[in-house]
Amino acid sequence: MEHSTPLITTIAGGLVLAFIFGLIANRLRISPLVGYLIAGIVAGKHTPGFVADEAIAMQLAEVGVILLMFGVGLHFSLKDLLSVKKIAIPGAIAQIAVATVLGMGLAYGLGWDFMNGLVFGLCLSTASTVVLLRALEERQLIESQRGKIAIGWLIVEDLAMVLALVLLPAITGILNQGNSDFTTLGLSLAITLGKVVAFIILMIVVGRRVVPWLLAKSAATGSNELFTLSVLAIAMGIAYGSVKLFGASFALGAFFAGMVLNESELSHRAAQNTLPLRDAFAVLFFVSVGMLFEPMTLVENPLAVLATLIIIIFGKSLAAFLIVRMFGHSKRTALTISASLAQIGEFAFILATMGVALGVLEKEAQSLILAGAILSILLNPLVFNLMGRYLNKSETIEDQIIEEVVEEEVAQVPVNMCNHAILIGFGRVGSLLGEQLHEQNIPLVVVENSLSRIEMLREREISTVLGNAGNHEMMSLARLDCARWLFVTTPNGYEAGEIVAYARSQRPDIMIVARAHYDDEVEYILERGANHVIMGEREIAHSMLEELHLDKMTNDEKMKECPI
Repeated sequence: MEHSTPLITTIAGGLVLAFIFGLIANRLRISPLVGYLIAGIVAGKHTPGFVADEAIAMQLAEVGVILLMFGVGLHFSLKDLLSVKKIAIPGAIAQIAVATVLGMGLAYGLGWDFMNGLVFGLCLSTASTVVLLRALEERQLIESQRGKIAIGWLIVEDLAMVLALVLLPAITGILNQGNSDFTTLGLSLAITLGKVVAFIILMIVVGRRVVPWLLAKSAATGSNELFTLSVLAIAMGIAYGSVKLFGASFALGAFFAGMVLNESELSHRAAQNTLPLRDAFAVLFFVSVGMLFEPMTLVENPLAVLATLIIIIFGKSLAAFLIVRMFGHSKRTALTISASLAQIGEFAFILATMGVALGVLEKEAQSLILAGAILSILLNPLVFNLMGRYLNKSETIEDQIIEEVVEEEVAQVPVNMCNHAILIGFGRVGSLLGEQLHEQNIPLVVVENSLSRIEMLREREISTVLGNAGNHEMMSLARLDCARWLFVTTPNGYEAGEIVAYARSQRPDIMIVARAHYDDEVEYILERGANHVIMGEREIAHSMLEELHLDKMTNDEKMKECPI
């Protein structure tokens, strides 16, 4: 029997090609994102060989956006969003305006009319949700002040693009009728804004109570499958409802779903259970973007492509840099925001497709937008690397500390102690261990990348270092050179192994204890120099057995406990 399998073919082909080219990119010390994009180009209709279904790939990409924004919302509170509104709202609006004007200038030079230029400029003004979040995640910046500003900026951009998508058909209709019915335009704008505000209020007032309650009920069933299903149902259902009922975007709906779920004590478990799906669909997003790329555009319009790329990478970034600096933030913060926004993505594709369908955007402009998106996403890791190298050369650790005081309100406080314990991570395991060390008055330094946990620890006057323990500078700040113990409680065993290997190379005499989940992780961490590796499952089994007090019972007593 003949089967129609375009969905399976697209998923299987996309993931296999992404794995192959992502692995190659990683071996070449290039961001795996580049490999995923190349996989999409190979799977696209513009290259010979295997061709995936483009329409299905784009829908899978939307799922990736939903899950990724939901994950961000799980670590983002309303307080975090409101804390950056003073810079995110005016900054994003000003940056959109600058990018749109630059795009209109290029359109004028290419001989296009006003509406073509306006739509083209708007497409170049908004950054990709997936690319920005992946870049922040890779650099452990999601929960930093810089990360919060970038995410808040992104949310404002999404809202602006939602308005553009709603208003564009109305404006096109007015222009086609040849009159100036601004009343209709104003009414459309008011209705759109009202719907979005209604959705946000509904999520904040009702969602903050109902969503955590639903999650708690599903967890009470004791079924891990039902719990994971409830998380996915909440994320996808609210995202879909935000589009169909309120005219918002999938990304915005998913973000607020995650944000209200953050009120629940089960948010950490929800994030952990959905992580594999988020990663898989994020990869499919990049594959779908690569499929849209038409290589001949580079040959037919090289100068126009270059000009488009300059606007995206330099024009937008320079505007963002100046805006952030005007608000009194440091050079490091300004450069991070600039690098984060130096690309375009999903909203550009949606807006360009609508513009072509309405007849207000040239097909040539759509090709330039796609080429600019592909190239800017490819170059974004390089932009971040260049920024990092520049800051490493131009700043010392002391400079970074001074800047952190200005931009994050939580400075790196130099540790001034020796013969202490360094605790990597203050999550579920780390917090229990840290409490016991603190109660026994053992000098303690915690290395943690969560800003909220750092603030909580400092309120209790516990020495902390804000950052990723994989960064050698963070370990120096924690005074690895004279520490007595190192406890590594990060859940990723292979990441823990790398931390252990560096610590052992610097301090052959330090006592190192780490955690692991699996036998292969235990062996891996021990090989890299840990003195002891604790596997949770073994300790639980051992503790349960100890509760029987079998060593204190005689054989006769054991027989009495188990009568035949």
